[in-house]
Amino acid sequence: MANATAAPGAPPFAETGTGTRADAIAQMRDVDRTFLDWPFFEDRHRELAARLESWCAKLTVDHGDVDAACRDLVSRLAADGWLIHSAGSLDVRTLCLIRETLARYDGLADFAFAMQGLGTGAITLFGTEAQKQWLPRTIQGLAISAFALTEPRSGSDVANMETVARRDGSDWIVSGEKTWISNGGIADLYCLFARTGGPGPKGISCFLLPGDAEGLEIVERQEVIAPHPLAHLRFNEVRLPGDALIGAEGQGFRIAMSVLDVFRATVGAAALGFARRALAESAKRVRERELFGAPMAELQMVQGHIAEMALDIDAAALLIYRAAWAKDQGAERVTREASMAKLFASEQAQKVIDMAVQLHGGEGVRKGAVVESLYREIRALRIYEGASDVQKVVIARQVLG
Repeated sequence: MANATAAPGAPPFAETGTGTRADAIAQMRDVDRTFLDWPFFEDRHRELAARLESWCAKLTVDHGDVDAACRDLVSRLAADGWLIHSAGSLDVRTLCLIRETLARYDGLADFAFAMQGLGTGAITLFGTEAQKQWLPRTIQGLAISAFALTEPRSGSDVANMETVARRDGSDWIVSGEKTWISNGGIADLYCLFARTGGPGPKGISCFLLPGDAEGLEIVERQEVIAPHPLAHLRFNEVRLPGDALIGAEGQGFRIAMSVLDVFRATVGAAALGFARRALAESAKRVRERELFGAPMAELQMVQGHIAEMALDIDAAALLIYRAAWAKDQGAERVTREASMAKLFASEQAQKVIDMAVQLHGGEGVRKGAVVESLYREIRALRIYEGASDVQKVVIARQVLG
C-alpha cells in the first residue's frame, strides 16, 4: 500500500513532518543488535532477525483507517511468510524477535502479528484437528483472530467471569459480554471463554466462535490513545455446536493461562522494541542538538540518562529471552519467568520513553512526533495481558509457593 501523508498522531512508522522514512531507517543504526549473539539464540533466529529487519525497512503503513490498516498488515505479513510463526509449532524466541522488531518500526504492525497468534493460541495448543482447520486461514491472512477473555466486571480477575455457556441438547448457548477485545468487530473467529460450571476457575470453558455467529453484537468500538481495533461485545443467546468446545469442559482457565504463558513474554518484547526505538531517537537527538554551545551528548547529565536507558533495555531483554528460551526448552509452565519479563520490560520501557520525550523537549510532545507516538503506544502494555500490579501478585505467589 502506498504511504499517504499520515494522519495526526500517526505511529512512528509513518512519514510525518517530523522526519522521512530515510531518517527513520537511519535512526536504526543506533539500535543495538549484539544481543543476538547471546546463547539464548540459534543461527535460525539470527537469520530471521536479519530478514525481518530488511522487510520492515521497506514497509509503509497508512494509519488513516485503523481497521483497513490491520487487514492490510495481516495480508502482507501472511504473503511474505511471517504469520507461519504465529500458529502450529510455536517458538517463543521467534515470536519475541518478530514482535520486538515490528514494534520498533510500527506499533500497529506488531499488533496485527501478535493477535493472529494470541487469537488462535487456544486452538494451536488444545484444538481438535477439525478446529485446527482455521489455522491455515489465519496463517494465510484469510481470517483475522481474536482472544475474548476480558469482561466489564472481571478484567484481570479471570476466575470471576460472568459470561455463561449453557447446554441445550448437543449445542451450547452463550450469553454475556466481553470488553476491550483486540480485533473486536473485525475478527473472523474468536477464542471465547465462558462459564459452564460453578464459581471459580474450574467452571470456565473455551469455545471457538465464528465472527459471523448469529447473536454476536458489537456494542461499541472502543477508541484508545494509540489507535487499535477494539470492541465491547455482547452475546445474545449465541448458539454454538457441541464441537465448538476447545479442550475439555472446565479446562478454560488452564487453556487461557497456558496461552498467556506463551504470549505474555512477547508483550515484553513489544515493549522492548518501543524502548529500543526511543533510545535510538534519543541518541540521534543528543548528538545533533546543541545546548550551551556544545552537543547535548557532551553533558554528563544527558550521558547518565542515556546510560540508564541502555541499562534498562538490556536488563529487560535478558528477562524476556530467558522466559522465551525456557519455554522453548520444553518447560511446561513459565508463569514466573513470563510475568517477570512482561512486568519489568513494560515498566522500564515506560521510563525509557518518558526520558526520550524529556530529551526531545518541546519536540517530544509534538503530536505525530516519533517519541510522542511511542509514549502513547507503551501505556497500554502495562495493562493488557495482566496489569503490572497483577503481575506482582503472580510473581509473589510463585515465589511463596
